[in-house]
Order: sequence, then structure tokens, then C-alpha cells
Amino acid sequence: MWKNVKYVQPKGFRQIASIGMNLLAPKTCCFGLWRVRRILSSYNSSVHHTDHSVQKECRTEPPWKVLFFGTDEFAVESLKILYASRQESSGRIVESLEVVTLDKDLPVRRFASANNLVVHDWPHVHPQGRFDVGVVVSFGCLLREGLIRQFQYGILNVHPSLLPRWRGPAPVFHTVLHGDAVTGVTIMQIRPNRFDVGPILSQEVCQVPEHCTSEQLGASLATVGASLLIETLKNLPERIANRKEQSKEGATLAPKINTAMSWVMWEEQTCDHISRLYRAIGSRVPLRTLWMGDFIKLLDFVGKFSVSEAEDRAVPGSILFHKESNTLLVRCKDGWVGFKTVMLRKRLSAADFYNGYLHTFFIKRHCLQHQHCLFQSKLAQTNEQPSRLTPPRLGAHTTGTVYRSKD
Repeated sequence: MWKNVKYVQPKGFRQIASIGMNLLAPKTCCFGLWRVRRILSSYNSSVHHTDHSVQKECRTEPPWKVLFFGTDEFAVESLKILYASRQESSGRIVESLEVVTLDKDLPVRRFASANNLVVHDWPHVHPQGRFDVGVVVSFGCLLREGLIRQFQYGILNVHPSLLPRWRGPAPVFHTVLHGDAVTGVTIMQIRPNRFDVGPILSQEVCQVPEHCTSEQLGASLATVGASLLIETLKNLPERIANRKEQSKEGATLAPKINTAMSWVMWEEQTCDHISRLYRAIGSRVPLRTLWMGDFIKLLDFVGKFSVSEAEDRAVPGSILFHKESNTLLVRCKDGWVGFKTVMLRKRLSAADFYNGYLHTFFIKRHCLQHQHCLFQSKLAQTNEQPSRLTPPRLGAHTTGTVYRSKD
């Protein structure tokens, strides 16, 4: 029926294809010209409304408008350097700076408040095209695609490892725990709804200091990361143009630290392993063991100790009090390690623990034998809580002796 009908193009109508539908109306059709004009008017109004936020002028060089996401002390180092750049009179990298953090009393919030920065409580964030780039440092929350797309250059992440090694929330802890000799900092672009898998913009390699703790290493990497972030922002478009995807080989995971990691396995762990465990998590989660059915926290680790040849033949879990240095020594897989303090209901020095519990142990409990006084590993296969002041279950690892070293 429409073969011989002539079509008209409304006056002023352009770029019909961009609308996504054919609005050429037949003269004799009930879909009249006035309806075409009405749709066009509505479309033009919509385009005019969205152009302001989406089709804004595209910046190609600093200074940038930055929205910062962070929480802890590690993140504060990057926030400080961004804030300092905003204050510079010439050669500025940052034009404006606002902060997103959790609704808690956190280091990032305290710094932002002290320096009069605008703070947004997560997840109530609506950039609406007002920022060029986002920066995430130690934030711990997944970012949705709709949020990332509101930034011209996406969202950058300062990550304290040489990705793809140690993806996850605790890369510094696992670097120390696994005895890595080399680590570093990676600046990458965030991918939606995933952690630490985006393309790499820049990396800097760092040596891991010998015998350092995770706190010491983290503080050092925070400074390196802040400087690398500024260097990346100086030529951000070029860095993005030359970005590289992460290798699928060599990827390792760095899960959160938890109390299950704090149990010392005297039969399996070497002196070096226990040292790395203490330096990695000891300041946050004290190392733990079992004694006479009680949980004991092992504090103030002093490292490997040399003992006499006779004492060195003791089984793992055996306890030795070194009077001269006031140190409690425990036999592990390949030697003895020392602790200055333990926590058993209350904080006790090694001497207090020895005098109050070990020295009089057999006098008060003469019916029990030496094997009951052993430091024991928590058995992985049981979830039962040990009863207090009852001898631990005897098994393959229950032979041992309490020693007092010669003066």
C-alpha cells in the first residue's frame, strides 16, 4: 500500500541515523508531521541535556581534577603528595582534589578533614563527569563499571607489589611472609568488579630490606608509590596509550591476614619461617600456641637462639628458659627461637612465666610427667576449643622436657 507514497524530510532535520530509528513519515499517514516535530524536539532537548556532562572538553595534559579513594596510612602518603601538588603555584599536576572514604574514623578521613578537602562517604559517590581521573589506594571496595566510566582516564590504583605477583588485599604481608627478596609498586587501571587485574601503566622495583617487618616495608612502599603516582599523572595520556596487560603467568594471591595464620606449628616450621611469620603479622595478630590446654600468645620475638648440643636434641615444642637473657626459648623444626613475653590471662615476662608456671610445675603436679608441659601445635583437623587447665590430648608430638639453661 505504501509503494507510491512520497516521503518528506522535516525542515532542519539532520543526522537521522544517529537517532536509531527512521522518522521519515508518509504524507498521507496518520503519523503526521506534527508528531515528527514533537519527537525531534524531545530528542534535541535530551541531547542538549547530556552533552553538558558527557561531551565535555577533553583534557590532554595536567593539571587534573582528581577524586581519591582510600582508607589507611598507606593511602595517606599518596593523598599527601596529591594535596601538595594542588598547592603548587606552577607546574601543578592536580587542579582539584576530593576524597572518598568509608564512614569511619580513618587516617584518610582525618587528613582530608584537617586540610579542608571535600569528603564523600562510600558508597554515596556521584562524580557526574566532574573529574578527569580517579585514584584508588588501599580502599578495599570493588568499583562498578558505571562509576569507572564517569572518569575520562578511568581510575588508577597504587598497588604495593609487582603485579601479577600478590594480587589481593594483603600484598605487603605476603611479601614478608614468603621471604621475597624483591618487591615494588605498580600503577594500574582499575577493571570493574575485580581486584588487581587491570593493565599496568608503570612499575618500580624495590629490594626488600633484610629482617624488615611488614609495617616497615609498607611505609617504604607507600612513599615509593606516592612518587610513582605523580610521575604517572605527569604524562597520563602517554602512559595509558602504552599500557600493557598483566601476564597470566606468575600470578599469586594475597588474601587477608587472619588468626588462623598465627598458630605456630613447631614440628613443621623452621626458625626462619617463624621469624618471617612474626615479622609479617606479629604486630597485628600475635603468634599463638597451646600449653596445658590454654591458648598462649607469644610476644616480643627475638629470633633464633644457639643452645648446647644436649639441649638441641629436644623434640619440637620443648621449652627452655634462658636466665641470662630472660628469654623463653622453644624448640621448632630446626632449632630454638626466643620470646621475651607471653600472654596467659595476663602479660608475663619470660622469667615470670618460668617462675610462676614452669619452675613449680612438677612440685604442684607431681603426678604428671614432662610430656604434659610441652608447647603444642594446634591440630588442624579439630575445631574444638581446648578446656582450660586440663592436659592437652596426647599424641605423636607430646614428648618433651622443660629446661632451664645453665648460667
